[in-house]
Amino acid sequence: MTHQFEVVVIGSGPAGYVAAIKAAQLGKKTAIIEKWVKEDGKTTWGGTCLNVGCIPSKALLQSSEMYAETLHGFEDHGIQVKSPKMDVKKMLARKDGIVNQLTTGVAGLLKGNGVTSFEGKGQLKANKVVEVTKHDGSVETIQADNVILAMGSIPVEIPPTPTDGDVIVDSTGALEFSEVPKKLGVIGAGVIGLELGSVWKRLGSEVVVLEAMDKFLAAADGAISKDAFKSFTKDQGLDIRLGARVVGSERKGKQVVVKFQDSEGEKEETFDKLVVAVGRRPYTEGCLSEDSGVKLDERGFIFVDDQCRTTVPGVYAIGDVVRGPMLAHKGSEEGIMVAEIIAGHNAQMNYDAIPNVIYTHPEIAWVGKTEEELKADGVDYKAGAFPFAAIGRAMAAGDTTGQVKILADAKTDRVLGMHIFGLGASEMIAQGVIALEFASSAEDLQLTCFAHPTLSEAVHEAALAVDNMAIHKMNRKKR
Repeated sequence: MTHQFEVVVIGSGPAGYVAAIKAAQLGKKTAIIEKWVKEDGKTTWGGTCLNVGCIPSKALLQSSEMYAETLHGFEDHGIQVKSPKMDVKKMLARKDGIVNQLTTGVAGLLKGNGVTSFEGKGQLKANKVVEVTKHDGSVETIQADNVILAMGSIPVEIPPTPTDGDVIVDSTGALEFSEVPKKLGVIGAGVIGLELGSVWKRLGSEVVVLEAMDKFLAAADGAISKDAFKSFTKDQGLDIRLGARVVGSERKGKQVVVKFQDSEGEKEETFDKLVVAVGRRPYTEGCLSEDSGVKLDERGFIFVDDQCRTTVPGVYAIGDVVRGPMLAHKGSEEGIMVAEIIAGHNAQMNYDAIPNVIYTHPEIAWVGKTEEELKADGVDYKAGAFPFAAIGRAMAAGDTTGQVKILADAKTDRVLGMHIFGLGASEMIAQGVIALEFASSAEDLQLTCFAHPTLSEAVHEAALAVDNMAIHKMNRKKR
């Protein structure tokens, strides 16, 4: 049986389902295809983010933060709690409940917006024909006017430590530990490794993070990464070893011995659980027939232009399968842009104003250029920073770690970047995104009235500090 649709989306993650909903809202007859099946045999919607990524990890981060606060923070507030314990099974059940609520919600949104759902694996063939292999093995064919490829990504595996789903796991497995590991190893000090390592450290694990790079969080601003490294290691007790390249592993009973090399030579550590968190790669296996015409680049990403057009007219690709950061919100915005283009509208996306967030505690967030990038590009800039230690609301919350840093063009005063390490950074960074999106100047932020007492006052003060005019800290002496 052959179906006819104006728009067909392969993949229902944050890129795919948003694209499908938007296309339907713009009047296009739209279908979406999803192959993910849960343990109960039912299709689940929402992709990696909702099922085994953004949402479940944040649920565990929240639970672990509350537990750590109960153990170490309540006493300062005069709250006395005797012998708190963490029920890991209940914590996981709460996480699963949130995931189920959101994935069910996506299914409802698709249906409510008139999107036709197909359950199975989609493959793009020549002439924009999409073949759907259903879970029972039967095949249906869709003829599409436009196809949007949004298959997402999967964890990268490395030969020295192949995952076994038991002792050696990827990021998905690290969300399902039935008990707190006594000693946990994490390969990779990136976003995923730091977040998952933080969860189990707060719950009582001894956590060792092995990072091959010599620099911590190389993509972040140098001052922010330096602050974060100090906080995570000295204050929180994460054992982060930089320049540690894993060269092998050996399973011994219920443990794993990991061999790695650093500046001192070859070493080894024994762990009860090991998480491989070295990044993700685009998932395209079996999704593109040889005659589809869609080209991949040298890294396996689908080649697209600035508006997500592939090498085949009428075929687009969005989200983790294309260039740029693998972020849910980036994929969602690409989905909206592509739907608008298909509907005949002139749509663009500002890739210079995409926020990055690491949901550790404190959080790390940034948007725009780092100081190191501006120096490398030869840009004449000015910088202002302000510590949360001088913010009343942070003091009241008992969480004064970190700072806000703003970078602006020395000649035009235009905001070029905002970088935050501290409580609530994931929410405050939106102020920087808006500033970049509207080409704001540092002066615009200086003249804006911020509520008191709030954490966002640090943004105001950092903007003032750009021109050496901060009120609540001593400024540099003018030369």
